[in-house]
Amino acid sequence: MDMNRRQFLKYVASMFVISLWPLGLTGWAGGLDGDILSTQPQLKRKKLIVLFQRGAVDGLSVVVPYGDGRYYDARPTIAIPSGGNPDSVLDLNGYFGLHPALESILPLWKNKTLGFVHACGSPDPTRSHFDAQNFMECGTPGNPSTPDGWMNRLLAVLPGAHSPTQAVSLGPIMPRIFQGKMNVANVALGKNAAHAMPIDRPMVESAFDELYKGDDPLAQAYLQGQKARKQLLSDLQQHMAMADNGAPSPDGFVDSAHRLAQLMREDPNIQLVFLDLGGWDTHVNQGSVKGQLANHLKSLGDGLGALVQGLGDIYPDTVILVMSEFGRTVHENGDGGTDHGHGNAMWVMGGSTQGGQIQGHWPGLDTSALYESRDLDVTTDFRAVIGAVLQQHMQLNDDQLSVVFPTIPQAQAPLKII
Repeated sequence: MDMNRRQFLKYVASMFVISLWPLGLTGWAGGLDGDILSTQPQLKRKKLIVLFQRGAVDGLSVVVPYGDGRYYDARPTIAIPSGGNPDSVLDLNGYFGLHPALESILPLWKNKTLGFVHACGSPDPTRSHFDAQNFMECGTPGNPSTPDGWMNRLLAVLPGAHSPTQAVSLGPIMPRIFQGKMNVANVALGKNAAHAMPIDRPMVESAFDELYKGDDPLAQAYLQGQKARKQLLSDLQQHMAMADNGAPSPDGFVDSAHRLAQLMREDPNIQLVFLDLGGWDTHVNQGSVKGQLANHLKSLGDGLGALVQGLGDIYPDTVILVMSEFGRTVHENGDGGTDHGHGNAMWVMGGSTQGGQIQGHWPGLDTSALYESRDLDVTTDFRAVIGAVLQQHMQLNDDQLSVVFPTIPQAQAPLKII
């Protein structure tokens, strides 16, 4: 099919806009007004940050059941030792302990702003990373046809005016969890995040502005995407300019966490944030107190500590959830690693949370209690944890919650997050 030059440019431009800012065009088509487009600060909005550990982290090495001897029987080379020395598990409650690589966040446990829900996860039995991540991001385990993510549905039911930066996804592409009809800003936070892109060149930007100067939904999506990106990049550039003596910031998650905290402090409209980290699929050479998993956990813990410190006085209004698609096998494999499992540990952090405790029903590691005789069982559906956060922290009512999660199983043990 032939297209003239203008049609072709418009097609390419639309694909560029959608890939850079995958905005929900139908969400903007139904009546734009000044309230929706307002960027006036919404102080004291409750905030939610979701961090997804892609690859299925070994929750039994994060929150270690060191009080159960069967844990050590199942893991002769990779178990986290107990004993009170610097290379042993960090005691939490006399039965569970924290991986020593996470020492930097132990103060958050002690001040009761960090807790865990163990034996938590999706009830779906899949061991496929792709399927399990999709189910958790859509919030509908077992249903691969759900068209949108639960964080997009959450954005739709939040009260008040929606601003271009109310929901922010950190990364190069829009994740499944944020896909849907609502407008979501998409920005990277790496060391090159604030560098100019082709769209930032005056001639290119001018051409795009000319193409999208109308009132149609695509034009409005483009304009709002530009507005959101410029606002976020302005905050980033201001923060980067404040570096001591022009020294570059360190690479990795700690750097991104510092930038995220700065963004949230400078833009009170930011209410929902999603980011993900990979590298948790430890089939081979997982390691114990040192090695592959320990290195990743240290970066994660240091980054979360930096995020909490950077949030400062907005930390009490913030909840941070750390989750992964499923856990790993109780027994180590022949390659010094662990394979795809089932139950896992979900983290809940926040200045107003009732931390300092392990919530959920712990089934134990007896063979008769394991899922399919090999995995930690799931006794708390991940939706029950998120649902408790949405009701107790974000103050959603039952009708709003049913939009976010059409079905939400009751937790076996009561969950008190806030």
